[in-house]
Amino acid sequence: MIKVLVIGAGAVGAFYGSLLSQAGAEVSVVCRSDYDQVKQHDFIINSQALGRWNFTPAQVLKNVTDFKGTPDYILLCTKIIPTLDRVALIRPVVGRNTSIVFIQNGVEIEQEMLNAFPNNELVSGLAFICCNRTGPGEILHLAYGRLALGNLPNGVSLKTAQLCELFNQSGIDCGAIDNIVTGRWQKCVWNAPFNPLSVLSGGLLTLDILQTQEFFVRSIMQEICDIASAVGHPLPDDIVDTNIENTYAMPPYKTSMLLDYEADQPMETEAILGNALRAARRVSIVAPHLKSVYALMKLRELKLEQH
Repeated sequence: MIKVLVIGAGAVGAFYGSLLSQAGAEVSVVCRSDYDQVKQHDFIINSQALGRWNFTPAQVLKNVTDFKGTPDYILLCTKIIPTLDRVALIRPVVGRNTSIVFIQNGVEIEQEMLNAFPNNELVSGLAFICCNRTGPGEILHLAYGRLALGNLPNGVSLKTAQLCELFNQSGIDCGAIDNIVTGRWQKCVWNAPFNPLSVLSGGLLTLDILQTQEFFVRSIMQEICDIASAVGHPLPDDIVDTNIENTYAMPPYKTSMLLDYEADQPMETEAILGNALRAARRVSIVAPHLKSVYALMKLRELKLEQH
């Protein structure tokens, strides 16, 4: 049986872990804040598209080092924040044949993993999903759910194709793509405006932001496209229009950054905005709208730290 260890079993980790379990994998989870609830009562997944079900992990762990066995796949679904050392977190459970799959936001987040695990398969994953944690061990899946997986630095291995097939068997669309790094920039086109603006607006939903500030949203999206192209990852010409249309069509949504902000949790400002701006400086791209939003987010973070 395929053994999967989910590290960071919040909304995204628990949802995708539960799907792999339904497809026949043996799925264990590391969850700190919800440990007691999940240990006693499982996860409850409430999906508006797929129904409601309980997810009983094979092992429920507080610490990575408590895992018994060697996983075939590690699914790393934590936030990328400056205080979290991803390499140190997973190293104790990485076996010789373990594939490391990180389903995380942000751009230019690959190199530290490539440096740390040169002999393991590294798989970059992108989740296109509206999914929130509504309480201890309770996950609400609002819309979408598509996954994209690809090996680093590029290509698709047999093990990655096998993982895609497991996800597809569970009822979610999972595609393997040869250039996953380009896919990361593609996802950043949506994340870069909506995540910070939801925080800076004081908690507005995606639809409110778009209906009142579409030009500003488009400007940030275009700057991400310009940076991506300059660093060697040109995006489709219609990607801005497509993102705008999709956001109008989807349910009004609280972004992950807004949920973190409301819960006084660290936000992924650096992974999504800071890394994009550092790439822009490296290739001499001017991104004034992105720079302004980043500066305002850093001030908001400073205010949080002073509380």
